[in-house]
Amino acid sequence: MSDQPRSRITRRRFLGQTLAVAATAAAAGCGVEDLLHRRFRELSKEDVKALLGRIERQQSARFGRKVTVDATGPLPGVEFGYGLDLSRCIGCRRCVYACVKENNQSRQHPQIQWIRVLELDKARGVDLAHADAYYDATEVPRPGHTYMPVQCQQCRKPPCVKVCPVGATWQEPDGIVVVDYDWCIGCRCCMSACPYGARHFNWAEPQLPHDELNPVTHYLGNRPRPKGVVEKCTFCIQRVRHGRYPACVEACPVGARKFGNLLDPESEIRQAIHRKRVFVFKEELGTQPRFFYFYAT
Repeated sequence: MSDQPRSRITRRRFLGQTLAVAATAAAAGCGVEDLLHRRFRELSKEDVKALLGRIERQQSARFGRKVTVDATGPLPGVEFGYGLDLSRCIGCRRCVYACVKENNQSRQHPQIQWIRVLELDKARGVDLAHADAYYDATEVPRPGHTYMPVQCQQCRKPPCVKVCPVGATWQEPDGIVVVDYDWCIGCRCCMSACPYGARHFNWAEPQLPHDELNPVTHYLGNRPRPKGVVEKCTFCIQRVRHGRYPACVEACPVGARKFGNLLDPESEIRQAIHRKRVFVFKEELGTQPRFFYFYAT
């Protein structure tokens, strides 16, 4: 046992620390309630209801229109999986823009996109060393090229979750890796750990015109994020937990994107996995993605 005397927290000392916290919160432009906000997973149903109501009022006032914030949890017996047919993708980027619109990503300064489309030399195959994410084409697909969209792979063993020092990100029972944006401290450890470049940092207050806002939001998904946090794809959690497809799936003009329940043997995603030539991105890393690439033949 240590011989050092134990420090005691007196009522006066505790009050002083509380006032210091309040001063820090005021200087940062937020209230004590925001600074001392508990983790989402630790809240009671009543606490969640109050939290969602507060966010709805704040966002509605900010954007001048009614905003709803949902917190629907994972559905029993569901594990979401995603498939992408590389032989069909034409590199049109409609998935990118549909994702931006649906998920309230910053339009400019900074411009944030959760999906990157890589243009590949067809003769080289999936050669990422020569991939171009910034191709500028008047028409697609360009002769001699193929396309490979990349986004969050919703890994079964997500390295981003392991490195978060405050537990602000975790994997839900339906396989979706989520972020509590009120708890994220913006350290970007998860960005360094993600081998897919799927996490994005808000360097400035997101630029989101009120007339382009999607007002139907989810606490762990597409609600507008503040400056200084890391955000990511959630398979459009606000849609899929209500039986809808992700926005990128609906927007694809050639049907290259497939989505469904991996636990259902009759689902479209399971049928694609069983019948196609399937691979996962960077399989050697052992992250076990729920995002599958395949070829139609």
